[in-house]
Amino acid sequence: MLGWTIKDWQHAYQEGNTPAALLGKLLASLPTPDAAWISVINQSMLDTQLAKLADKLAAVGGDRTKLPLYGVPYAVKDNIDVAGLQTTAACPAFAYSPDRDATIVRRLADAGAIVIGKSNLDQFATGLVGVRSPYGIPTNTFDPAYVSGGSSSGSASLVARGIVPFSLGTDTAGSGRVPAGLNNIVGLKPTRGAFSNTGVVPACRTLDCVSIFATTCDDAVTVYDVAAALDLTDGLSRAMPADTQSRRLPAKPRFGIPAAPEFYGDKLAAEEFAKAIKKLEEQGATCTPVDFSLFDEVTQLLYDGAWVAERYAAIEDFAKTQESEIHPVVRDIIFKARQFSAADAFNGVYRLADLKRQADALLAQFDGLVVPTAPTHHRIDAVLADPIRLNSQMGKYTNFVNLLDWSAFAVPASLRKDGLPFGITFIADAWRERALGIFAAQWHAATGLARGATGLPLALSAMPSDALNTPAEAGMIRVAVVGAHLRGMPLNHELTSRNARFVDATTTADNYRLYALANTTPPKPGLLRADKGAAIRIELWDVPAEAFGSFVAGVPAPLGIGTLTLANGSSVKGFICEPAGLEGATDITELGGWAAYIASKQKANS
Repeated sequence: MLGWTIKDWQHAYQEGNTPAALLGKLLASLPTPDAAWISVINQSMLDTQLAKLADKLAAVGGDRTKLPLYGVPYAVKDNIDVAGLQTTAACPAFAYSPDRDATIVRRLADAGAIVIGKSNLDQFATGLVGVRSPYGIPTNTFDPAYVSGGSSSGSASLVARGIVPFSLGTDTAGSGRVPAGLNNIVGLKPTRGAFSNTGVVPACRTLDCVSIFATTCDDAVTVYDVAAALDLTDGLSRAMPADTQSRRLPAKPRFGIPAAPEFYGDKLAAEEFAKAIKKLEEQGATCTPVDFSLFDEVTQLLYDGAWVAERYAAIEDFAKTQESEIHPVVRDIIFKARQFSAADAFNGVYRLADLKRQADALLAQFDGLVVPTAPTHHRIDAVLADPIRLNSQMGKYTNFVNLLDWSAFAVPASLRKDGLPFGITFIADAWRERALGIFAAQWHAATGLARGATGLPLALSAMPSDALNTPAEAGMIRVAVVGAHLRGMPLNHELTSRNARFVDATTTADNYRLYALANTTPPKPGLLRADKGAAIRIELWDVPAEAFGSFVAGVPAPLGIGTLTLANGSSVKGFICEPAGLEGATDITELGGWAAYIASKQKANS
């Protein structure tokens, strides 16, 4: 059982094994003591779950395929409610006994999953190192002298060692990604609101995401497909777009990477990131260095701005009466909230809105970003001696993602010369996590790495990697936009004001040329089919049929709406340009898209 994936568990049941026998054996085999656990179920609680599982199986006529997580064990970070086990958030004085499961735990149970126990964490999910818990320090699974990463330290450790095939963490500033990168496992950080937070102790409620750890991308996406759903009991829960399942990255994606990556003096990490980028390019991706200082500005809002007050608000009543029970480092961070006013909070919201507009325009140039999951590895003794500064370093490439409402998928990349894992993270817009997972699975398979710290080989991913053409829903017309109507561009409002829905970022077929037209306000491009051309970045939007006429009526000559061929061979309506309109235009085809051209102009003028 050690190191089994979800598929391995399913296969074992197909071979005639029973959940009672296998899970009983798993419980009996758990090593003790183990700082990764805060609590573990007893036999009585296992029996209760097994009885409910039997009822669910009977309800579907004994068809286990209708219970995609039938009998699969998992761990739950101990800031997520599981009825029958205390929720501590790694603070004994805060502990309470919930009378019902968190919504996400209930959804997993409905799919057949079995909770084995609650995992350790940095107290109140405040930290990226995993050392801020009175229940012990889960160490790195490759070298116990090093941190496991946090705050989801126990969840990552249990998966990396193969004790459970997947676990739940939470992610506000990187807690679902950093531990994955430090332990050679996968970390899926979904779009905000994709998973319900009902029954989750908040850190920053507007930013918090329940996350998934697994040893394979397939397992993480399997759990995602079960867990993602609108929950009306959570005011911040969101409905998944209907086409999420069908979205794919192009076979040869364009990624933005840090122009000056920061590794805090860790030469081994720098070497591994360079190798990863080279490998991505060898596999057909284009990796373009971009200035990441914008993301540093976003990050400053999280810990040097009023968002700290959200952490205080989450535990305000407890903090007022039992301040001494809070871990001293956690207390110093959270109590910074007292220096901020309501005006500071609103000013932070305004500033973030401005930064997000800029960040979305940058992201629109690419299919995603690629960053180091963690810029370095820190020893436990070093972190204990310098807890704030070293912790902040770990979030260099994670802190900004939730603030910008983007999705992310952390995946192993290599083992360093010192034997420690190195990972990268693919970042994209909201609701792109499944597309990232499919691409990441192909990447992961090509690394040749073992699963976590188990030494077991990766199996080939069963997820499809080819692009699929999903038609627009009834009453909608799919339109490809190439210039000023892209997200973050000045005419995007002409789509959003008509209730158009963003579908995907992709490219045309490779027989188009792109021009910057002369004397247009705001600046606009012209797209022209050509014998010798290139793939040009576009966005697909579904426009309500009743609004399509007014949208087209506003398109000025020499532009018009024609038929474009996409990279996957399908055709959609989209912006084209009359050849006569190219007088005085500049050929910008080599830049690959309008967003890249605008960025180049801004850089030249700065």
